[in-house]
Amino acid sequence: MSTILQNKYSNYREPQKVKELNLYPFFRNIQSGQDAEVMVEGHKVLMFGSNSYLGLTTHPKIKEAAIEAVKKYGSSLSGSRYMNGTSDKHVELEDRLAKFLGKEAVALYSTGFQVNIGVLPTVAGKGDYIFLDRLNHASIFEGAKLSAAQSVVFRHNNMESLEQKLSKTPADAFKFIVVDGVFSMEGNIVKLPEIVKLAKKYNAAVMSDCAHGIGVIGDHGRGTSNHFGLTDDVDIIGGTLSKSFASLGGFCASDADTINYLKHSSKSMIFAASITPASIASALAALDIMETDDSYRLKLWDNTHYTLKVMNELGFDTGASETPIIPIFVRDDLKAFKLTKMLFDRGVFVNPVVSPGVSPEDSLIRFSIMSSHTHEQIDRAAEILHKAAKEVGLFETA
Repeated sequence: MSTILQNKYSNYREPQKVKELNLYPFFRNIQSGQDAEVMVEGHKVLMFGSNSYLGLTTHPKIKEAAIEAVKKYGSSLSGSRYMNGTSDKHVELEDRLAKFLGKEAVALYSTGFQVNIGVLPTVAGKGDYIFLDRLNHASIFEGAKLSAAQSVVFRHNNMESLEQKLSKTPADAFKFIVVDGVFSMEGNIVKLPEIVKLAKKYNAAVMSDCAHGIGVIGDHGRGTSNHFGLTDDVDIIGGTLSKSFASLGGFCASDADTINYLKHSSKSMIFAASITPASIASALAALDIMETDDSYRLKLWDNTHYTLKVMNELGFDTGASETPIIPIFVRDDLKAFKLTKMLFDRGVFVNPVVSPGVSPEDSLIRFSIMSSHTHEQIDRAAEILHKAAKEVGLFETA
């Protein structure tokens, strides 16, 4: 029997079209930990699609910390931070993250996505302006949509575009510039020094979402603001625990007054369940490693430089990437799907990024590097990728 909702969505057949071509690459069933090699539906593949940049998700100390936390606190706190969901370990992580990031205070959220949908509409409201890089993460745009402030989009990492937009804004209006610290698909770093300079000129506040920068750049992975020596000039640092911290959750670092306001006003904190004890313990253990052992980050950068060199020598278009996020531009949705399937069948797991996530002419394969990869694994994946790319006509010229 059909329902109103079924009738509404019965014509949505885009996934089915790709499945009929035997090219559907999403929701793949992974049967092992997020390591350099994984089992996917009984198929052993090299993992080049993970955000576990430091490769810590299977680290013995982190797994042990998670197990011990469950033994002591149970599996869940069964409530929001605001009510019954704050443990002593939540407070410890907030305090340690604040010190690590060089800010007065931190507020923990349940995910990085919830940071942006909670912070933006709470900080900026009616009569205010939020300035957004065109290639910001989707969560930033969703947060801006929830705000009563006016959203203003500027061209990617283009300071002339940003200044033009800022100059047209009323001088006495509250202005909030929100950018990715490291852009999640393109792999390039935000021009933070120029943004801070414009923010001072036009009296604007700055937020850097450093989800893909924490653990990767800056002193021992302290992120984009630290990388540029601008921690004091960036008002809010956002981030996630699901990447370098090998866990699940999100955080927002700022001055004590701003964090106090967010903790008592941000709906995605007040009305969302707290991060589980195992996740908190995992993040604390990962932070221990990041603070005391920089070898994981240094190995990540060795792998990154090596991979970029190999890919560029093979003739791949990697855009402006300068981080472990390496886009392989395909610029054709169907070719991106075909390439992803061919790679998987030959033992390499990657993620396709296609429309509507990007415009069809910007479709790409997102090739992600981890500290745990070896040069031999990178070489093997690059060789497989190069052969498959030639087979789909990626290097054909018009």
